[in-house]
Amino acid sequence: MAPEEDAGTELLLQSFERRFLAARALRSFPWQSLEAKLRDSSDSELLRDILQKPSGGSVTLSESTAIISHGTTGLVTWDAALYLAEWAIENPGAFTDRTVLELGSGAGLTGLAICKMCHPRAYIFSDCHSRVLKQLRGNVLLNGLSLEADITANLDSPRVTVAQLDWDVATVCQLSAFQPDVVIAADVLYCPEAIMSLVGVLRRLAACREHQRAPEVYVAFTVRNPGTCQLFTTELGRAGIKWEAEPRHDQKLFPYEEHLEMAILNLTL
Repeated sequence: MAPEEDAGTELLLQSFERRFLAARALRSFPWQSLEAKLRDSSDSELLRDILQKPSGGSVTLSESTAIISHGTTGLVTWDAALYLAEWAIENPGAFTDRTVLELGSGAGLTGLAICKMCHPRAYIFSDCHSRVLKQLRGNVLLNGLSLEADITANLDSPRVTVAQLDWDVATVCQLSAFQPDVVIAADVLYCPEAIMSLVGVLRRLAACREHQRAPEVYVAFTVRNPGTCQLFTTELGRAGIKWEAEPRHDQKLFPYEEHLEMAILNLTL
């Protein structure tokens, strides 16, 4: 094997070791005494990195191996969903004891992480594609959560719903039934048509809570095309929706590409 291949293999192995070990909480391991020894050591960067990782719950997903499958991109997890999940885990107070509506849930990773780590009162996964909805329901059950109609549901878990929601046809009356305190979306700014549809449904969500406080809205996206991001903020302005960027968080829990530029906008409806 060539030297450059050796180096590439070593980097890949180290990356795997970090993510594999950090994902598993070895509860019987003497973490405290090991951490004390490592703090005085100068040659244990890998293990120190592992100790700094959280050892919370895990999320199990069934998803497609193809980026586009059955006419949709919603059967795979995209990078901004990982980024938003990290932000949510660092900011659980935004979701605790609240009703959360996710627009364009896709494979469901963000919502499952929030349900397991942030203790929402209720969580509504939504999408418009039948195949995505079927996979979402399966992933909810795969992670030990119950759908709302299940009378055997764990009372300590949030009320979970998987709803079909087409942004272009959803009415104010239909959206009123959700009564969300928080609305989130990740990686849904992939074309001008989707942006227009998203802004439209956000305006209707604001209208359905006319005499109540409007929901907080967080939209996460990968900055692939600056023009697309500019179109989104322009359309938000035209709709009278104010926005501000959330500070970039530092802790990386999921294996998305580090060179990607990520952003989360906090919208005021």
